[in-house]
Amino acid sequence: MRHTLPIAPQFYVTAPQPCPYLDGRMERKLFTALQGEAAPQLNDSLSKQGFRRSQNVLYRPSCAQCSACLSARIKVSDFAPTRSQKRVGKKNGSLQRRATSPWATEEQYDLFRTYLGGRHATGGMADMDMFEFAAMVEETPIRTRLIEYRTPSPNNALAAVCLTDVLDDGLSMVYSFFDPTREKDSLGTYIILDHIEIARGLGLPYVYLGYWVPGSAKMDYKAKFKGVEVYQDRTWSPIGSPDDYHAALHPLSTPPIAEQVARISLPDGLPANEK
Repeated sequence: MRHTLPIAPQFYVTAPQPCPYLDGRMERKLFTALQGEAAPQLNDSLSKQGFRRSQNVLYRPSCAQCSACLSARIKVSDFAPTRSQKRVGKKNGSLQRRATSPWATEEQYDLFRTYLGGRHATGGMADMDMFEFAAMVEETPIRTRLIEYRTPSPNNALAAVCLTDVLDDGLSMVYSFFDPTREKDSLGTYIILDHIEIARGLGLPYVYLGYWVPGSAKMDYKAKFKGVEVYQDRTWSPIGSPDDYHAALHPLSTPPIAEQVARISLPDGLPANEK
């Protein structure tokens, strides 16, 4: 019988490009491929170390002169809704949740295009076609669900969608979008609130939100959830007061790439390699 050894992940760095969150800054990402039989374990392990998934890639900010982006998650046991969040929950209480396999539909794509047009018309996804949308949704080597939120019958209209990974310790909200004409309903907040309830029902301790960037108006909403933790200096800690953070900009604020890679813990203990 032939046995094959797992291959150690190779880590790479993207070329610098303009930061989408903070004007005048450049972003750079450290990334590795997510593939093979060990993909779920690798995704679980690196998600706990500030990485995010995009299709078959895991990435983490690694900007040369900035360390503002912080991975954020909600500790479900510490969460309690504010009065405003309770109102959002009641306002959207009639929406019907439906979890499906990650399979893209034209209806989802239409809502996605409407969302981008209303909220991110100049963003990096603005030109994404149906094939690229399908790749974003369907190219996943791990346990992923597409969670739809629909209005009650007879309309049964698609109001919001979230692409969600199921980790060993929580739910990771990979990407969400919703009807921008329902701005007063705060659907983005509602999707997070509902994921907290899903995680609670599954006995999972965390809901991963992606990155929080102090000083970025686009990211302010993430700090408004009680129980939010951020990954900083290789550990998760309560976010505390957002006013205590600053968008770090210093040549020594980010360790060298080789040092970052050396600090990454892999699920099978194999050494990481940097390119």
